[in-house]
Amino acid sequence: MKYSTNYHFLLMMMAAVISSCDQSPSEQQRSKPNVIFILADDLGYGDLSCYGQTKFSTPNIDILAQNGMLFMQHYSGATVCAPSRSALLTGMHTGHTAIRGNKSVLPEGQHPLPDSVLTMAEMFQEAGYVTGAFGKWGLGFPGSEGTPNNQGFNEFYGYNCQRLAHNYYPYYLWDNSSVDSLPGNKGSNKEVYSPQRIHEHALAFLEDNKDTPFFMFYPTVIPHAEMVAPEVYMEKYRNKYLPENSYEGLDGGEDYRNGPYASQEESHAAFVAMIDILDEQVGDIIAKVEELGISDNTIVIFTSDNGPHLEGGADPNYFNSNGPLKGFKRDLYEGGIRVPLIISWPGKIQKASRTDHISAFWDFMPTFAEFLDQQAYYPKFNDGISIAPTLLSQSNQEKHEYLYWEFHEKDGRQAIRKNNWKAVRYNVFTDKNSTPELYDLSIDPGEENNLAEGNSDLAKEMSELMSSSRTESPVFNFASATYLNVK
Repeated sequence: MKYSTNYHFLLMMMAAVISSCDQSPSEQQRSKPNVIFILADDLGYGDLSCYGQTKFSTPNIDILAQNGMLFMQHYSGATVCAPSRSALLTGMHTGHTAIRGNKSVLPEGQHPLPDSVLTMAEMFQEAGYVTGAFGKWGLGFPGSEGTPNNQGFNEFYGYNCQRLAHNYYPYYLWDNSSVDSLPGNKGSNKEVYSPQRIHEHALAFLEDNKDTPFFMFYPTVIPHAEMVAPEVYMEKYRNKYLPENSYEGLDGGEDYRNGPYASQEESHAAFVAMIDILDEQVGDIIAKVEELGISDNTIVIFTSDNGPHLEGGADPNYFNSNGPLKGFKRDLYEGGIRVPLIISWPGKIQKASRTDHISAFWDFMPTFAEFLDQQAYYPKFNDGISIAPTLLSQSNQEKHEYLYWEFHEKDGRQAIRKNNWKAVRYNVFTDKNSTPELYDLSIDPGEENNLAEGNSDLAKEMSELMSSSRTESPVFNFASATYLNVK
């Protein structure tokens, strides 16, 4: 009888192994989680109702938060567009990542990510994923090694150049390496609103790849200036946010739709209308994933590339866009770099949960490497820490010793966060040995009380970290950032 029991057990084990071996490659691939990464542009920490916004609501994004995890202490890669994206896609902070500032290349594009750098998208490709990017790029001019198709994306549709992305009714968008002309926007016509056209391509990507693992990067241009939305959305909010804020921009001439913002007499209404469109599009993506029957195996991430901006008629003070935080885009105070982060993964991430774990953009690459079992492809030189334990409610979450940022405009700026302490130094180019400001974020998240005078040893330690946390870049010279000419 003992022999028979063991014999039957052996047969069961062999059957299980055979069943596993018989699993087709496509079935094995479908077990890998899809990833949708939605990156808002210049959305503030307080611009979502789930983060405390009271003047308008973001119901679809709030549903995403109810079905996932809200991060209360998450940081963007930088305080402006290109370096923030570079930190996200390379897993390195601005003291190490290849793109550390907004460097324009004329007539179109920005300085390219080098081919030698492994990007998050390339890591997904190595794991057998189809990859797509839809929105604003800004990491390599057309034809360069830094274009999306050369940095790990099978498909791209949107703006190559972040300067041209200032205009929401462009004359053309890029479809991979081809120009997709938009004749309906000829002259001053406004037929094709770019976020809607880009959104259509993103939804089509989901349809086309529902049966294979995919990574969809969705760097929307909303709510970056210019402040403009189709009339059907403007009608909903006109005269509801008075007194209005007007902006006189460029409405014709040789440079029209080549970067300068258009005029807007109702920028308050336009801002809320743009957020409405963004929220609606997030809802469309969630609905599409559910319609395709892949929601249980899809990670959805929503965050912003930096804090709220002050351009084109934007009025973040009116909307309390940075919540309790100090500073805006281009600041290294909390308002410039602390951003909302929501992550949903049904059955894996606890619903309606929130965390105070301190994280940053450079943590995403090691996190995905862990989920995909692709650690071998993740570069040895990196700054990130996997946040998988936090997402999966495990107790073994590693913590950063500190986080570092540098900014190459405004006479140079640096910041360090170590535990609850934050050090900020401005005017680095004129006085790199100045004492940094010190704030205890546990009791002063608004950075109102500089405690450097009574904490000289800590101030010295933070200064040393600012020096040791960076390497010199042959392109992005921190001491002389004369290349900066794009907002």
